[in-house]
Amino acid sequence: MSVFTRGVSRRTAAALLACGLAAGAALAEDAPRVKLATTAGDIVVEVYPDKAPKTVANFLQYVKDKHYDGTVFHRVIDNFMVQGGGFDASYSEKKTRPPVAHEGRESVAKGLKNQVGYLAMARTNDPNSASAQFFINVKDNAFLDPTVIPPGDPVPKFEYQGRVYENVPRAQLMSAPQLFGYTVFGKVVSGMDVVNKIKGMPTGAGGPFPSDVPKTPVVITSATLLK
Repeated sequence: MSVFTRGVSRRTAAALLACGLAAGAALAEDAPRVKLATTAGDIVVEVYPDKAPKTVANFLQYVKDKHYDGTVFHRVIDNFMVQGGGFDASYSEKKTRPPVAHEGRESVAKGLKNQVGYLAMARTNDPNSASAQFFINVKDNAFLDPTVIPPGDPVPKFEYQGRVYENVPRAQLMSAPQLFGYTVFGKVVSGMDVVNKIKGMPTGAGGPFPSDVPKTPVVITSATLLK
């Protein structure tokens, strides 16, 4: 290869890299943002329809429907997460639409994990039970991430919680509830100081909950789509 050709290749590669970075920045700029105005301060979150499309559409519809207005952060655990979006200030559960399909494996494959400041959908033991409630991670909670299933059917070797399993049918692993994790779909881009204020609040019993309820209620007064 001539020096000239190498130079052109390098310039081309540099241009492609710059285009790629610009495209990534454009995607970030296009990501919808929602302001959660709370009694503890404002939190702005960015959500990623390119990584968890059904989950994001579900969340934004609740925002547009004003579902979150007047709800509280009803479960706050320091060094873990803060959860809200499902109960009003009287701790009455708000009516929701049918659950959204679990997209945790898709979003984790695209780089979204349960790390500090990232939003994920709350759910019951049923992986496909998430509706309106969400939580914000206040530490890196890797154990909440979906478990990656190795290739193969049967899967030649699979390790989980210190145990090794061999020749497991793929369908068995894909459907195991404990391997689904939680769907991450956005992150806090402003107001993490407010989140940290909430996580440090004294908690106790409240409404139907025996613990983890802030003694000073934190109300989401409004949830507004910024863009």
